[in-house]
Amino acid sequence: MRHVLLALAALAGLLLAGPSFAGTRIKDIATLKGVRDNQLFGYGLVTGLQGTGDTLRNAQFTEQSLQSLLDRLGINVRDSRLRTRNIAAVMVTADLPPYTGTGSRIDVTVTSLGDATSLRGGTLLMTPLTGGDGLVYAAAQGPLAVSGFSVQGQAEQLTQGVPTAGRIPNGALIEREVPGTFRDLPELVFELKNPDFKTATLVADAINAWSMARFHRRIANPRDQRSVVVLRGRDATQTRLVAEIGDLTVQPDVPARVVVDQRTGTVVIGRNVQISTVAVTHGNLTVRVTETPEVSQPAPFSNGQTTVVPRTEVAAREEQGKLAIIGGSDLQTLVRGLNSVGLKPTDIIAILQAVKTAGALQAELVVQ
Repeated sequence: MRHVLLALAALAGLLLAGPSFAGTRIKDIATLKGVRDNQLFGYGLVTGLQGTGDTLRNAQFTEQSLQSLLDRLGINVRDSRLRTRNIAAVMVTADLPPYTGTGSRIDVTVTSLGDATSLRGGTLLMTPLTGGDGLVYAAAQGPLAVSGFSVQGQAEQLTQGVPTAGRIPNGALIEREVPGTFRDLPELVFELKNPDFKTATLVADAINAWSMARFHRRIANPRDQRSVVVLRGRDATQTRLVAEIGDLTVQPDVPARVVVDQRTGTVVIGRNVQISTVAVTHGNLTVRVTETPEVSQPAPFSNGQTTVVPRTEVAAREEQGKLAIIGGSDLQTLVRGLNSVGLKPTDIIAILQAVKTAGALQAELVVQ
């Protein structure tokens, strides 16, 4: 019983202490320069559609592709009018991961080019995928996985998702490797995803603290706000060195920034945002116009005509503004101050813009 009470007391202490920030791994905030994906794309045909393919009269490139395909197979259809609706012209895209060997497989994305209504049930024919240099690096083929669907009747149509786009898991086979290997990198440079001078310094300090305990020397040097250079040595292999550095944790510095999206009413406030003490009040003016036309009927057996008499009611209502003093040294105090006024997201956006104009918002305001 005593052990249970001690465990409950320890759990209560952790809950009262609040969340603890152990830091972020370097591999999550930085990437290794030179280790990147390569984009591939190609043009192909999807067959086996249930009458939902391209209209050959409207998509002439689909008809030309079909004729060229049949010509290579020894079938002459140049003088024939093709009317099939079971084929569609598509673009195939994929990302080739770094240092992928020949024979490996990657996922591909297939999107329609013509007026096809759905690619569900189709199969992509072998499509060469080329890179930016014009060389073929992979070949894609296989059945499509389409999540969206479209059902249409004479008076109504139901569409869910995007039926003209799909994916082929492991649908491309690597035929050529990208030149270069991991050992050919001239230097190890970690590039921050969010460039910042302080974060780059913290990353270099964390690496040097680890290297002093491991190799008894410093190996990291911050080059600028984006990159940190790591010296290679003979103490460990390059792969192991990068793996162990990636697991080191740091607490990245977050810039003071407020991002607002007026279309969706989204407000994101950074941790270091501060507002100088200001008094804020906000009230809404609502004007309602109501049209209730009345019909005027003439007397019986008279020569009058039925007329519509317009009737308009205009009402204006202004909500009482609540004056509140907002000013906080941290994010929690700022949020409590904004919530004390009782505002909607659109109202908060308007107030933040006004506070920025007044010079009391000590942060960058980004309006999307």
